[in-house]
Amino acid sequence: MHKRKGNGESDHRVCPLGAARMFDNPLRLLLHQPGKMLRDYVKPGSKVLDFGCGLGFFSIAMAKMVGEDGFVIAADLQDVMLQGLMKRARRAGVADRIRPHLTAPDRIGVEDQVDFAIACWVIHETPNIDGAFRELASILKPGGRLFVLEPKSHASKEEFGKLLASATAAGLSEVTRPRSAGSRAVVLERPPASP
Repeated sequence: MHKRKGNGESDHRVCPLGAARMFDNPLRLLLHQPGKMLRDYVKPGSKVLDFGCGLGFFSIAMAKMVGEDGFVIAADLQDVMLQGLMKRARRAGVADRIRPHLTAPDRIGVEDQVDFAIACWVIHETPNIDGAFRELASILKPGGRLFVLEPKSHASKEEFGKLLASATAAGLSEVTRPRSAGSRAVVLERPPASP
């Protein structure tokens, strides 16, 4: 388990390729069904971010959902993950809708603003959780939503509460807490622009 330090940082380890391959398989559909989970947030034409995309479990599904007029920024710290994702995306016929983006350990570095972002099983791996939420909030368009899932094995109720406090400090508001097998989940929103 990753321990959170008092300064908003965490002791972190990055998910290895072997574990990502284990997670990104057809059996995962028993836990996560992207089309069902994300249908209220990802629409044709949407611009979306998959932060910590791994081998593309959510990226590829969202690329199908956004259609030809949208795109998915698939962001990961490991180039080997992005290469594997793009190989899978080509097989699925959606590579033209996915923009692979290599992050830095301490910065996401995405310049585009997006309508929606997902961070599945990755926040606990970031070296600075407060900084990650601040950057995610800045990447969202006003009114944009962020879906955060953390594995229960890495996020106790107390740890998840600390994550939510970081998100709130970054200016994100809680919208709902969807049920997700094996995970603690929350949908957050960047406040809409004032009229």
